[in-house]
Amino acid sequence: MDTNILTKHPGLVWGFAILVVIMLLVDLGIFNKKSHEVSSKEATIWSIVWISLSMIFSGVVYWVFNQDAGGHEIALEKFTQFQAAYWIEKALSVDNLFVFILVFSYFNVPRNLHHRVLFWGIIGALIFRAIFIFAGVGIINITFLPEMNLFGQNVQVNVVLALFGLFLVYAGIKSWGGGDNDEEKDFSNSAGAKLVKRLYKVSDDYVGDRFFTVQNGIKMATPLLVVVAVIEFTDVLFAVDSIPAIFAISKDPFILYTSNIFAILGLRSLYFLLSNFIHMFSKLPYGLSIILTFIGIKMLIAPWVHISSPISLAIVGGVLILSVLASIIFPGEKKEHQ
Repeated sequence: MDTNILTKHPGLVWGFAILVVIMLLVDLGIFNKKSHEVSSKEATIWSIVWISLSMIFSGVVYWVFNQDAGGHEIALEKFTQFQAAYWIEKALSVDNLFVFILVFSYFNVPRNLHHRVLFWGIIGALIFRAIFIFAGVGIINITFLPEMNLFGQNVQVNVVLALFGLFLVYAGIKSWGGGDNDEEKDFSNSAGAKLVKRLYKVSDDYVGDRFFTVQNGIKMATPLLVVVAVIEFTDVLFAVDSIPAIFAISKDPFILYTSNIFAILGLRSLYFLLSNFIHMFSKLPYGLSIILTFIGIKMLIAPWVHISSPISLAIVGGVLILSVLASIIFPGEKKEHQ
């Protein structure tokens, strides 16, 4: 039986692609044609729009798969896989905001240019996440060891998933409480900044929302292009945690990619909504540490114990809610950012 999503449900694939393109064109071409500082009201509206679209799409996924032979059981599995992967990526994306705020502050980026930088950062994420997810699924599908007897059971162990599991447990433990101190990082020496400086001379000042300028007859990059490159490389580094984590939820590249992209598309508006209230999420790093460790353990014990998607979703959701409540009850120190 053909299980390829492109042949089984092409309308779902094309519907997702068309929706994303339309929303990006609406966002860039209508509401944000001119660079401006995004207000909390505007950010709230867009956050609600993106989360609502994500939830509606997950409902469409359930409805479409409910028409298949497996009916409700398969549909529920796909729905909970989407939800779990979405909220894991959303939570880890919120953690990214801490670093994005520091990057903007380090380069003294005017607030009215933040949206433009994040928009192009998300365009890059659409491309890189597709590469990581589809390549990852392909590699996972060919890296099973021959069946062996371990702990009294005949099992097949996937080498890549086992390594991902070990890495996530390590990352979860290391990141307890916030991990490395990013505030001390010199972002001008990051890989993205070095790449731009190697290709172009960089002007001293911003030139509106332009990425390039001409000075004394020489084409130069503006600091805004450097910031975009830093954001892009930062997102790639964060994907090292988030992409392996969602492989513990599903091996369906369509579910993984769509949930990942919906979470990322809402990141821009979430940034503006939370940038002034990031201190209210001071305990989130502890929750993310627990989630990464749980997912890593889930991967490691998968050959013996299967933790279903609904249970995974309940655990991830519960940890996130508790970490946010703990942040509200015991708020961190508020810091001023540009």
